Amino acid sequence: MLRFNGLTKKYGKFYALDNFQAELENGIYALLGPNGAGKSTLMNILVGLTAQTSGEILFNGRNTEQMGEEFRAKIGYMPQYPGFYPEFTAMELMRYMADMKCCPRKQRDERCLELLESVNLTEQRDKKIRTFSGGMRQRLGLAQALINKPEILVLDEPTAGLDPKERVRFRNMVRKLSEQMTVIFCTHIVSDIETIAKEVILIHHGKLIQQGSIPMLIEEMQGKVWELIPNADELEKLLEQYPRSSLVSRNMQTVIRIVNDEKPHNDAYACEPVLEDVYLYQFGDDSV
Repeated sequence: MLRFNGLTKKYGKFYALDNFQAELENGIYALLGPNGAGKSTLMNILVGLTAQTSGEILFNGRNTEQMGEEFRAKIGYMPQYPGFYPEFTAMELMRYMADMKCCPRKQRDERCLELLESVNLTEQRDKKIRTFSGGMRQRLGLAQALINKPEILVLDEPTAGLDPKERVRFRNMVRKLSEQMTVIFCTHIVSDIETIAKEVILIHHGKLIQQGSIPMLIEEMQGKVWELIPNADELEKLLEQYPRSSLVSRNMQTVIRIVNDEKPHNDAYACEPVLEDVYLYQFGDDSV
C-alpha cells in the first residue's frame, strides 16, 4: 500500500502540489492531467529527486523518508526524457544501472539480457545509444527501470516518441508488470491508459480532482456529453462558446462533440461518454 498523505510542495506562494492525498495498491494507476498540473512534481517527490514542503508518503504504513535507501531500492523510475550516456552500448548501460542499484554481480548479466529481450532490444545490445531512435531509447528506459525488480514502477510520460505499434507493445508490457507491482503511469494522453488502468487519478493545479475506475468516471458523465452536426455558420461560434468540445468526422460530415452539463443546442443529442470526455469536463480550457 502506497499512501500520499497531505503532500504539499510550495515555491514561494505557488503551490505545485496542494494537500494531495491518494491510496494505491498493486495495479496500474494513471496520473492524468494537463501540462503543469503537478504530475512531475509528485513523481519527483516520490522517487526522491525533490523534497516536499509538508505531508508524507507512507509505504505499507511506514514513512518513506525514514525508510531512506530501503524505500528507494523498491522503486523503478523511467523519466520523461531518459538521459543516457550516448557512447555507452545498451548492455553497458544496463550493467552500469545494475551496479548502481547493487544487483548481485553473479546474476547481473543474466538479468540485463533478460530485460533487453523483454523490450525487444537483444539485437541492439552492443550498439551505442547515440544510434538509437527515440522509441528504442524509451524501451531502454523501461528496461533500466526494472533492473532492481521494483515494487513500485514510476513511468513519466513513457510513450513519448513511440510509434503506434510500439505504444501497443509498451502498454501490453506494463499491463503484465502490474500484476506484481504498483505502476504509476503519468501522462496527459488519454489513449495511453484507457484500456489498462485500474484507476485514474485526475490532478489539476496540484490538487486531486477525482480518483476512480474508468467505468465509474465514465458513468458519472452520463447526460453531459452531446453531439451536433452544425452548419458552417454555427461551428466556430460553438467551438468558442464551448471550449470543452472536439470535432469528429462521421459519414463524411463534421460532428461537434460538446461536454456540458446542459443541452447546448436544440438539435444536440446525448451520446455515450468516453474517458476523453471526463478529461475535457474536468480540465476545461486547460485541456485544449
